[in-house]
Amino acid sequence: MPSEVHRRAFLQLLALAGAGSVALPGLAEAGTGFPLVSRGKAATIVVSPGDLPGVRRVAGDLAADVERVTGVRPAVSGVAPVHGPVVLVGTLGHSPLVDSLVSAGKLDVTGVAGKWETSLSQVVDGRLVLTGSDQRGVIYGVYEVSRRIGVSPWYWWADVPPARASELHLPGERFSLGTPHVKYRGFFINDENPALGTWAPAYFGPGLAPGFPNGFNHEFFAKVFETMLRLRANYLWPAVWGRAFAEDDPLNHATAKEYGVVMGTSHEAPMMRGIEEWNRHAVPAVRDAAGTITTPGHDPYGGTGEWSFRRNGEAIKAYWTDGIRRMAREDFEGVVTLGMRGNGDVSLPDGDGIELMREIIATERDILARELSTDVPQVWTLYKEVQRYWAQGLRPPDDVIVVFTDDNWGNIRKHPDLSLPRHPGGYGLYYHFDYVGGGRNYKWVDTALIANTWEQLHQAVSYGNDRLWVANVGDLKGNELPLQFFLDYAWDPSALPVERLSTWERQFAATNFGPALASDIAGVLHDYGRLQSRRKPELLNRRITLQPDGTIVYDDQATPFSLVNYRELDRVTDEWQALAARSARISARLPAAYRDAFYELVAYEVTASANLYALRRAEFTNLLYAAQGRASANGLAAVTEARFADDLALAEKYNTGIAGGKWKGFQTQPHIDYGDVARYGPNAPWQQPELNNVALPDIIFPAVRRISLPAAATLGVAVDGSSEAWPGAAGRPVLPEFSPYQSAPAQYIDVFNRGRTPFRCRVSVAGAPWVLVEPRGGRVEEELRMTVRIDWSRAPKGVTTVPITVSGAGESVVVDAVVAHRPVPSSWRRGFVEAGGYVSMEASHCSANVSAGPVSWRLIPDLGRTGAGMTPFPVTAASRTAGDGPRLEYRMTLFTAGPVTVWAYLSPRSNVLPGDGLRYAVSLDDAAPQVVNITKATGADDMTMNRQWERTTSDNVNLTSTRHVVAAPGPHVLKVWMVDPAVVVQKLVVDTGGLRPSYLGPPESLRWPG
Repeated sequence: MPSEVHRRAFLQLLALAGAGSVALPGLAEAGTGFPLVSRGKAATIVVSPGDLPGVRRVAGDLAADVERVTGVRPAVSGVAPVHGPVVLVGTLGHSPLVDSLVSAGKLDVTGVAGKWETSLSQVVDGRLVLTGSDQRGVIYGVYEVSRRIGVSPWYWWADVPPARASELHLPGERFSLGTPHVKYRGFFINDENPALGTWAPAYFGPGLAPGFPNGFNHEFFAKVFETMLRLRANYLWPAVWGRAFAEDDPLNHATAKEYGVVMGTSHEAPMMRGIEEWNRHAVPAVRDAAGTITTPGHDPYGGTGEWSFRRNGEAIKAYWTDGIRRMAREDFEGVVTLGMRGNGDVSLPDGDGIELMREIIATERDILARELSTDVPQVWTLYKEVQRYWAQGLRPPDDVIVVFTDDNWGNIRKHPDLSLPRHPGGYGLYYHFDYVGGGRNYKWVDTALIANTWEQLHQAVSYGNDRLWVANVGDLKGNELPLQFFLDYAWDPSALPVERLSTWERQFAATNFGPALASDIAGVLHDYGRLQSRRKPELLNRRITLQPDGTIVYDDQATPFSLVNYRELDRVTDEWQALAARSARISARLPAAYRDAFYELVAYEVTASANLYALRRAEFTNLLYAAQGRASANGLAAVTEARFADDLALAEKYNTGIAGGKWKGFQTQPHIDYGDVARYGPNAPWQQPELNNVALPDIIFPAVRRISLPAAATLGVAVDGSSEAWPGAAGRPVLPEFSPYQSAPAQYIDVFNRGRTPFRCRVSVAGAPWVLVEPRGGRVEEELRMTVRIDWSRAPKGVTTVPITVSGAGESVVVDAVVAHRPVPSSWRRGFVEAGGYVSMEASHCSANVSAGPVSWRLIPDLGRTGAGMTPFPVTAASRTAGDGPRLEYRMTLFTAGPVTVWAYLSPRSNVLPGDGLRYAVSLDDAAPQVVNITKATGADDMTMNRQWERTTSDNVNLTSTRHVVAAPGPHVLKVWMVDPAVVVQKLVVDTGGLRPSYLGPPESLRWPG
């Protein structure tokens, strides 16, 4: 665990960065402390020639970092100079100079020696000593100095310029980063085509395996390893899409050893061999339905070429044996993956029998014992169907780390059962910031919400998960912020309580852009994550609907946001445009040196996402308007095409317009043409646009429509809340109900032209001067929007239907306005008030939060799609009987008596507990609580990844309902009860009969005090 000294120091640095008071937190004033650089001269960096290779190498990085900041490069020597300041870099037990200070009693290494990856810095006899318990402990301490002098961990990968200073003085007091909470912390470079897979071989040169030029060589991985260590990571799963780490460059493993990085392989690649090492050299046999080989296959081990333990076991064993022999021969540090999955990251072709997996793991252990040692760290990852073995009781040997996983969408699937003995090997976590698979890929830009990541990682720590954490970061570049947060939290969860998330964001901004605009930049990044978490950008052309019979229907040519209800698509798109404008203003204020980094870390993802929303709004409005025959549809087709051109231009700027063209070819990830089955086949609903495993450039999908218009003017009318158009549609158009208590946007009438000749229109409201229409008429070339409001001081009490007549081009349409002006006694004026046939409440805006002993509901800011989330704390609390646990209360004023439906908008959490599903309960007034088993109610299964699961993860919500009876109009109290922990309530909507379909639910209702 990190020391208290470290924790206090780290919190102090966070506070300084959050306040924006210092540019380089942790530096001493000029003339005080240790003079790293003073009066144009740098201290000499001394490292023993016999020290560990990673320590010898990092001393050179420190010299380079000092030069980046000051222009003065320190000398690096194996011998201390007689005169002048010295930085002594060395590992305890490997540096004679450091060890001599310990032996002389001048350097106290209590709490450091014998620990894992623990650093220590202290000035001793005028020398700055940077030491540690082991190789990486020293490395992390050295890179901490680099951070303090103003070199960002992202100086290379995101082109962050170093701070500039002529003098560098470091405090001399004892300081330690402490011992990391999670032992192995790292990431998985994955799903790397086309972006990273295009850029890296072009920038660093091709891979060295004959016939496989797209491999990643050791020069590429050197940059990855350096960044890992600057982020205090230690563990890597290397890229696998057509790549084989060990074959693509014979120096790859040696480079990992030189840097001091722990190597691993992904959950699908056992025994330290990437699956591509098999695929490159094996051709699988083809069998008929009876299992008879019809076309022979081959592999280097004399087998059938099949990735099958049952049918090609001897070859598979020989292949695994070679992997462990190579590990022993090259003597690199690694964690060995056990188990087996099917080729291509799928389930085993041999079936899922528990005895088969037991035999596979036993075989792998025998190979380890024979060729290396079973003392080498090992891991078994319960990804997708592999978790079934654990659920059925299979346990690996005691020393093996068991890695639980999320559901690929940031929701942990299962926690260790705290009622059972802890597995001696400990637990790990595999988490995703990038994904390829069912539902839909998301791999274009960062879509992580820090609040969600925090809440899930907090759960993992609380349930004892602390041995190995790895995050799928896709291309690495583009996921800088969530990766750094993931690693910071893994290092010391206690330093990052939920109250400090905004401070962490400001620190991230200050580290990369300086303190002056750190708060503004952090605000943009925060709101970006909040908006992006509503839905992955790749899914902006998929509407998912649940039919009355339970069937889930996908429409990949529709927007999930409502075009007609609550002005939903307009409101969310406008939020994005406002965010992009904030980003542009910051960029204009930044010094020119920071603008490339700002584009890479902030501006591109913000601006391109905002542009995509603008494209989708124009595109889907075009399709609606074309169906209505509006003249304006054709203009919207042009707007869509203009936004598509902007999308291409933003990517081109990334590829060629920043950092001197350094990132050419990187920004090539398609993100618009998902679902285009006609163009690229049956995988289109989930897979990126590609043919023959090569990504296709985007096109606009669905295609916009242009319509032919008659010359003559023709009246058209559409109204708020409907996609129909009149004349032509059945019945009379009716506006959504008006209420003095409504929070929804003002109702409107669209008057539009179905022809090419302009006309004049007018509106008349007979006998109801308190119905206000603005404007009341005018010239209609393409369309004219009229806003309808009520003068409530003159409107009659009760419910009144007022006809509004719209005339023009020789035709008229009558629109009905239903005006509900219900009297409200003063005793009713408490809490939320019904309007428009519903009450909508953010979960955090409860009237009362009633605890039950030490357990209560806790607010997690911005965890919901439209606000905060509420979840029981502590997260390890025991389940409760409905009505016995903590509760949230919501006061409401209802005008409607009779049956109502309460919709609960919940985070799409998996069933992490031992039972058959996560549960909560709802009651109205004093009625008995109704228990909802969320897992059963939604039918979502993260094991089979069924359509119900795809729906909840894609929509990022579990939407469940209960039915209640309102005895009479008046004040009422809705209560939400904890039954199980890990439930997150985002929003509650009471449908009294007027709720209209939308993605996010209606805007929050008016709320009276009390």
